[in-house]
Amino acid sequence: MTLEGKLLIGQQAVSGQQADIQAVNPATGETLDPIYTGGGKAEVERACELAEAAYASYRETSLEERAVFLETIASEIDGIGDELTARGVAETGLPEARLQGERGRTCGQLRLFANVVRAGEWLDVRIDPALPDREPMPRVDLRQRHIALGPVAVFGASNFPLAFSVAGGDTASALAAGCPVVVKGHSAHPGTSELVGRAIQRAVAKCKLPEGVFSLLFGSGKEIGQALVADPRIQAVGFTGSRSGGTALMATAQARPQPIPVYAEMSSINPVFLLPEALKARGKAIAEGFVGSLNMGAGQFCTNPGLVIGLKGAELDAFVEAAGEGVKGSAAQTMLTPGIHDAYQQGVDRLASHAKVTEVARGQTGESANPCQAGLFVASAADFLADEALQAEVFGASSLVIECADVDEMQRVAAQTEGQLTITLQMDDGDLAAAKQLLPTLERKAGRILANGWPTGVEVCHAMVHGGPYPATSDSRTTSVGSAAIFRFLRPVCYQALPEGLLPEAIRDGNPCGVSRLVDGKRE
Repeated sequence: MTLEGKLLIGQQAVSGQQADIQAVNPATGETLDPIYTGGGKAEVERACELAEAAYASYRETSLEERAVFLETIASEIDGIGDELTARGVAETGLPEARLQGERGRTCGQLRLFANVVRAGEWLDVRIDPALPDREPMPRVDLRQRHIALGPVAVFGASNFPLAFSVAGGDTASALAAGCPVVVKGHSAHPGTSELVGRAIQRAVAKCKLPEGVFSLLFGSGKEIGQALVADPRIQAVGFTGSRSGGTALMATAQARPQPIPVYAEMSSINPVFLLPEALKARGKAIAEGFVGSLNMGAGQFCTNPGLVIGLKGAELDAFVEAAGEGVKGSAAQTMLTPGIHDAYQQGVDRLASHAKVTEVARGQTGESANPCQAGLFVASAADFLADEALQAEVFGASSLVIECADVDEMQRVAAQTEGQLTITLQMDDGDLAAAKQLLPTLERKAGRILANGWPTGVEVCHAMVHGGPYPATSDSRTTSVGSAAIFRFLRPVCYQALPEGLLPEAIRDGNPCGVSRLVDGKRE
């Protein structure tokens, strides 16, 4: 397919009127054709107008129709073939295998949500039949279901050009809920975004849905994103990116006459606690696993282990030495964009120049235009607790080891850390008491707690939680990965004493949709 460099608004491909956007190959520094002309308020207005027009009918599509639509998107993305992988590699510097795996994940989560839609449990149907003879007061007929919030704005992420982008988890879960979606594509990979956006366009047409179910906008700077969140027809926002970007969108959403939820995934350093018995028994193996996780994707994962906490002593020294040797042997990897590379360099330079931080090791230098040279640093718990700046995320392969005097000091470090997506416990049976002491604090700090694994790698399934207290996310009650992500874009409605002819199908007598329902307190 020939890329046209256009915005996709409904079933149309249009040229914007704002600043040009052109992808850059981060490995070579060369610019990639075509040039994308950014959209502005007029394009936001048209996309939101179409989304609002589509909402009424799309939210009431049958479970089967919506499931087939999600599966059709997945099939259309699969059908793009090698062109999608090649363009993704050129725009991100990521290896071919990573892009192929990410396409599988993207299509897999679309198909997961198709199954979720068919099952209908997300409707959360509850029926309390009328009890006219109840004493001392009768009860009227009450029925509840969940409905789609309305049009949703989704912001593509820089680090996952497929799985957290145009057809990624936010889009899949919003469409599954019955919400039309307007995506603001990331400027780092517009060609990849256009290929996927056209696949969704084709799916909309094949399934004979209203064209406003999906639109894709591009735009540099803040104007188009802020205009999208401020548009009164947008009813929720999905965002993955920086803390500054997420908080700016949150401020815009809250300043509206009608504030709306922003589900922003922002900043996490994902602490790893090295408990004493595990460190004593297998410190070298833990160090090897840690370096592998640290270097995955040049550290450009929101779950990258950026903080390691252990008890000061010979075992932690041995871990640091082994991890340092692993870091020194780490080949440089291309980072996603020049901007991300510059921010990474500033982050590691800040650590290296900090008076209370010791540099342990740096990885190999690279020849690409934007290389990531991995870094490992050490500081004391006392210094960490005294300086909030040491909690700052360094987006890339960099980690800070914290030396604690005892488990109580570990507890204080845990208590002072910000909200996290993940916290990991490296532990053996002899560490159970220490882990129990830490666990209540860790539960308050993170959305996912791991034992003897590594946080990089987020399974797309029913039980996954990819969220956490601020600043990991803007709403710790939700997840952006897994089937529960659908609930971000739903709200409950109760129907009291409505006649059968007015009731939505899912809550009518006889259960015509065949979904799980709670009837008079009993699961049906």
